[in-house]
Amino acid sequence: MGSMRAAWRVSLGSALALSSAAACAAPTLADCDGPYATTLRAAPVTDARAYWLNRQLLKWPGADSAGIFKLYYSTNALLRAASGSRVTGADGVVTLTRFDGELPAATAQRFKFTGDGPVLTVAANHTAHLPTMLTQQVMLVLEAENGTVRDATTLQIAGALDDVYAGAAKATDLGVTVGARDAGFKLWAPTAQNVAVCTYASGAGKASAITPMTRDHATGIWSARAGASGQYYQYLIDVVAPSAGLVRNLVTDPYSISLTTDSRRSYIASLNDARLKPAGWDAAPAPNKVAAQTDMTVYELHVRDFSVNDNTVSAANRGKYLAFTEAGSNGMKHLAALSKAGMTDIHLLPVYDIGSVPELGCVDPEIAVAAADSEVQQAAIEQVKFKDCYNWGYDPFHYNAPEGSYSSNPADGAKRIVEFRQMVQALHKTGLRVGMDVVYNHTYIAGQNEKSVLDRVVPGYYHRLNASGAIERSTCCDNTATENLMMGKLMVDSAALWAKHYKIDSFRFDLMGHQPRAVMEQLQAAADKAAGKHVNLIGEGWNFGEVADGARFVQASQLSLNGSGIGTFSDRGRDAVRGGGAGDSGVQLITQQGYINGLVYDANEQAPQRPAADLLHAADMVKVGLAGTIRSYPLTIADGRTIALQDMVYGGNQPAGYASEPGETVNYVENHDNQTLYDINAFKLPQATSARERAQVQMLGAAINAFSQGVAYFHAGFDILRSKSLDRNSFESGDWFNRLDWSYQDNYYGTGLPPAADNGKDYALLKPLLNNAGIKPAPADIAYARDVFRDLLAIRASSTLFRLRTAQDIKQRLRFFNTGPQQVPTVIAAHLDGKGYKGARYKSITYLINVDKTAQQITIAEEQNRNYALHPVQAGMAAGDKRLIREAKYDKSTGTFTLPARSAVVFVEN
Repeated sequence: MGSMRAAWRVSLGSALALSSAAACAAPTLADCDGPYATTLRAAPVTDARAYWLNRQLLKWPGADSAGIFKLYYSTNALLRAASGSRVTGADGVVTLTRFDGELPAATAQRFKFTGDGPVLTVAANHTAHLPTMLTQQVMLVLEAENGTVRDATTLQIAGALDDVYAGAAKATDLGVTVGARDAGFKLWAPTAQNVAVCTYASGAGKASAITPMTRDHATGIWSARAGASGQYYQYLIDVVAPSAGLVRNLVTDPYSISLTTDSRRSYIASLNDARLKPAGWDAAPAPNKVAAQTDMTVYELHVRDFSVNDNTVSAANRGKYLAFTEAGSNGMKHLAALSKAGMTDIHLLPVYDIGSVPELGCVDPEIAVAAADSEVQQAAIEQVKFKDCYNWGYDPFHYNAPEGSYSSNPADGAKRIVEFRQMVQALHKTGLRVGMDVVYNHTYIAGQNEKSVLDRVVPGYYHRLNASGAIERSTCCDNTATENLMMGKLMVDSAALWAKHYKIDSFRFDLMGHQPRAVMEQLQAAADKAAGKHVNLIGEGWNFGEVADGARFVQASQLSLNGSGIGTFSDRGRDAVRGGGAGDSGVQLITQQGYINGLVYDANEQAPQRPAADLLHAADMVKVGLAGTIRSYPLTIADGRTIALQDMVYGGNQPAGYASEPGETVNYVENHDNQTLYDINAFKLPQATSARERAQVQMLGAAINAFSQGVAYFHAGFDILRSKSLDRNSFESGDWFNRLDWSYQDNYYGTGLPPAADNGKDYALLKPLLNNAGIKPAPADIAYARDVFRDLLAIRASSTLFRLRTAQDIKQRLRFFNTGPQQVPTVIAAHLDGKGYKGARYKSITYLINVDKTAQQITIAEEQNRNYALHPVQAGMAAGDKRLIREAKYDKSTGTFTLPARSAVVFVEN
């Protein structure tokens, strides 16, 4: 999750900067260059406590069932319904009757979350007028016998729209299509009273034409032909908006494939146009490294982070898509080395069009050299954070268009398309597949704000609403309703577009648990068809908010996706390895040690005395992750019982094992969210721990991740001890706190107190840590971690035993030794049986992970008389950890393994 990300960049007051005009005046060419929104007829803002379930049925939770229910409507938004008075301003009224039957099963399921209240029905003779009524201001009123208002509310209309316009979901050409002489435009806007398309010869000049659009009454889709390839366009939409009344919105296309600067106008083009393709684009194949989802080893990377700090990249390309085309840069050499070692995928933090960064003229902060615990650095960033060039990008503006700030010329709609493709092409050439982090669970902003798109096209439809009609914001921003037919379609169509036209190989879904499983499965099928191959899907399956526990639909969450083949990030192994939880703050950051950073066996200065049982439990949870978090895997746990992982308890009320198959688990110990592992270990390891030992601890985390069944996921810079100077949420912390050094000289620990907004309450803890120069690694420590990490990648890539395909394979071939109450709790010992397994390469593999600060010996009777040798990667001349060659031993006669302190050792038998 991109944390409290950039929705706050928009001035909420800007939504009020609307001009007024005479109601219902026909749009003119001048409107195409006018304000982004014009109020044609203001209306009072009211709540929306009632639901239009389908074309015939309405429900008003909490309403008094006594009285007369009427549905009033007004074309010009003139309705007023003051309590105790009669309704005024109506163009018409429909008297409703109570419905006492059973709701249709699908309707009852969809609206199961609504409270109790009367269900009302529209008479059959009125339903034919429903399409027209839905374009008007509509109010549901409870009247007394004398016709005065007892209560009134507006309605949430998604159910009715999805019923009446279900055929729109079959449309395959929403957006712009380019013909020989002009372009075709199609926009789903079923509640609009009028729509016109404005076309512009350039991205900045005045409009050259305005063309009325024609409504298809069956689908609610408006269409027109106008303009030409290379030009730009916007829509003028007259529509009733709950927050404003009857408005005329000048708005870009939700299906925009590209835009001009700062997304002000949509671009007319065909993505099949040869002029938008780099040389060799059509023929260039993607790397064929992933035969099964468990083959995926992912490096999560931000486009700007990758190159903005790399002086071996030409100045013009730093922070841009084109930086990836400079194969001789330090950054690309680093990615090439990872690819050679076994990395399969680069996952780019959001690269669709975002709303938070100025695409031209962004400002870099001027940061003076200051102390390790100074507030000078973050103060400089704070001064320009709404104008600087940095944001993670979890603030979707247009889902189908590349972000312009990463382009060499965001004013040119063609450039960002071509350069994005050049980036993909360069990464593919390096042997790396390309994945996208996508954020369909919310938009940057909604309502009548200038940077709102969906909600200004079909107000009140695309976002998930609460019981009073306000937009839910559990994701931190304006939640989308992907359970609604056309929002789900937009998500599916968008993923298919990226897979087909940009050769995206995999997707990582932000807060995927806020989306329905059924829609994700539709997306999987559509993306596969578009790409002509299987597209890998993984995402955050967290269960929270208004959709939690299936409140509205079966979620795409950890516990609900089993059997789907879609992967979810696992917090089981992550929390055991790191210690504590992702949201810890204050003294918890120090006292909640984890398996690799000292729990029980190396308590830090502030950690309380923890019972030995805590370490045993952590060891069990690490094994859960190593076994792929598979529901059915039998594990002998610390109390001596052997139970299925689904019967182990995690977090108080969750099963430890939740996945049906290993491809449904994504293992990680660090990603863009929260502190880096190096920074977490700064809190948790004893202060006297040397920088080299800290590098060893970091690589213990890497080893556990690399050896875990399922998808292996790593944050960019993890392998070079990346620090964000203890920043827990760097989404808006600028380049300074997000730097990467591909020359391996610095990890940027101790470069100032991170921004106060998310870290200030912990400054008393942070300051002494940042001032501890012993925590900061030397270049030799960074190089050590870099090399060990590549060895671990190569070991994972060397055998499919680390990437088993099925749960049955894992149950059959993975065995843990050193389990139960008598185990050495600081040592993980696991055996992988390779006999007869495709791609195993070895007869058997035994890996051992010693997290203790001292060397350990462990005897395993079942491992006697094996012909084990140190894995060739670890035994080679270029091995990253030379200690293993000298100190790691296997005694065949006794089955005894000798392990250096803080080491991961792999023995193989040919």
